[in-house]
Amino acid sequence: MNEFIIAIGLIFLIEGLLCALFPSKIKNMSKLIETTPSNNLRTIGMVFGIIGFIIIWYIKG
Repeated sequence: MNEFIIAIGLIFLIEGLLCALFPSKIKNMSKLIETTPSNNLRTIGMVFGIIGFIIIWYIKG
């Protein structure tokens, strides 16, 4: 459970740093995401999810 909480904390840290350092780029990215078709976003999400799983599996294994 500790590792899960650490992972959530890292997500918040990375997101917060990106918003603090590059606010205009985050706004532009939000507009781009808004115009991207749902199927493309779903595919990108699945790819990143699989990459994340592989990284965790490799590190834990």
